Amino acid sequence: MREFGYERALDVPGAVALRGTGPEARFLGGGTNLVDLMKAGVERPALLVDIRRLPLDRVEPTTDGGLRIGATVTNSDLAAHPDVRRRYPALAQAVLAGASGQLRNMATVGGNLLQRTRCGYFTDVSGPCNKRSPGSGCPAIAGEHRNAAILGASEHCVAVHPSDMAVALAALDAVVVYETADGPGELPITGLYPPMGDAPHVETALPPGALVTGVTLPPLPSAVGSRYRKVRERASYAFAIGSVAAALDVRDGVVRDVRLAFGAVASRPWRARAAERALVGGPAGAEAFGAAADAELAAAGPLPGNAYKVALVRDLAVTVLTELAEEAAR
Repeated sequence: MREFGYERALDVPGAVALRGTGPEARFLGGGTNLVDLMKAGVERPALLVDIRRLPLDRVEPTTDGGLRIGATVTNSDLAAHPDVRRRYPALAQAVLAGASGQLRNMATVGGNLLQRTRCGYFTDVSGPCNKRSPGSGCPAIAGEHRNAAILGASEHCVAVHPSDMAVALAALDAVVVYETADGPGELPITGLYPPMGDAPHVETALPPGALVTGVTLPPLPSAVGSRYRKVRERASYAFAIGSVAAALDVRDGVVRDVRLAFGAVASRPWRARAAERALVGGPAGAEAFGAAADAELAAAGPLPGNAYKVALVRDLAVTVLTELAEEAAR
């Protein structure tokens, strides 16, 4: 591991200033992703700016009835928070599905959203990877790609984003709040991750040196009945091979509002806009849910080894939406 400097930030402006001292500085939260990448030689920062003691560790109501979640709130605290469990259950479920208890005790909200792909080619510094070394190629396309993207991929990269939390936040219309040397800013989480395109090494739309300070959830009545469901290759802690986050508002058998996002299918949480448009105003039944999922997945371009994901995510979406519709009818 490369030698590096370490500074503990005392406030948000100080953290941003320390990060701005050079392009090889990195913010350190729980370290559950960054430290692993440092050990593997993927990340080689010259300076770590420790932000764990910044006053960003609270979950608080907003003036419009939503929630503000600080960037250093641990995953464990987020999943256990009564307002999150009661008003945004899909978020609590996603966090609990995302990691072991030990990791949740350390991992932070900001770090979870900014974690990097778990693609084996990305973490193997002995070989090429466009995300790690731009222009070197994507060996996953012709190699091992069982868990690669089926939506929004390109000839330059087929890696998927590993976060469960981000999928739920995408379905719940979350907004990411950040701070830079020029002042604060915000991005909808669906705009935080740019399309893959020809620059897979550009993983977020944040300005250079920006510090994520929190996430804001809007007041969303349908979120009370939201759900997150994840499929993985083993029952213990593992990354998703497909996941769905959904919030559904049904009245008299008709879909009044629906929020739907897919995970482990793209380089970012995939907000299923085509499926949502197909459902609003129509019947809340398995046939309609299947047709809507088909409309979304019509754009899928799977590789030979991951075509199974199309049927898996379709069936998962139908199951989750059907469960929510049946509960609404009781």
